[in-house]
Amino acid sequence: MPPSEELSALLDPGSTVLITVECQQGVVGPDAALPRLAAEARESGALANVARLVDGAHAAGVQVIHAVAERRPDGRGANRNARLFRAAGRLPVQQLTGTPAVRVAPPIQVAEHDLVVRRLHGLSPVQGTDVDALLRNLGCRTLVVAGVSANVAVPNTVFDAVNRGYTAVVPSDAIAGVPADYTPAMIRHTLALVATVATTDEVLTCLRASGVRPD
Repeated sequence: MPPSEELSALLDPGSTVLITVECQQGVVGPDAALPRLAAEARESGALANVARLVDGAHAAGVQVIHAVAERRPDGRGANRNARLFRAAGRLPVQQLTGTPAVRVAPPIQVAEHDLVVRRLHGLSPVQGTDVDALLRNLGCRTLVVAGVSANVAVPNTVFDAVNRGYTAVVPSDAIAGVPADYTPAMIRHTLALVATVATTDEVLTCLRASGVRPD
């Protein structure tokens, strides 16, 4: 784990943004499209830790972005060029625009000043969305990435952030994937090579120490 001084230097509230990845009802809720992933996110404590990070970010004046994946009822604009996309189109729960499935899931609290970015295509909340432009306009230098899944969307988010010049911080206990033992392997052998890996408690400690930034 990184020394507290190093992590604190990265987590300056004025240049840090927290992004929650696909923490929506249809992905991590009780009636989710992928029950195994939803169960792992809840039972591992990852979803609860995402909620804690969001609360801590709000208290410290850190901007929060919620990245939501959705699709139109007619499927226009959605990818069909991989097995994952084709399988998703056959699931009994669809992430349809305007439905409860694409609402941010409890216990995560969405504040009025949070930004919600929705995408209709692809694997990443960053590529081909407004996220990069928003981060630059917000003066972001460090992006804290939390959510699901460790299999696809989270590593895509981290890679895209690093490729665009941001420093990524990954709270290891605030991401989840399936099977359960895949997540620590992904963190150790892949994400740790390109991101600063910490725990939720370590991130929150640094945010609390930073004080509240005036609006």
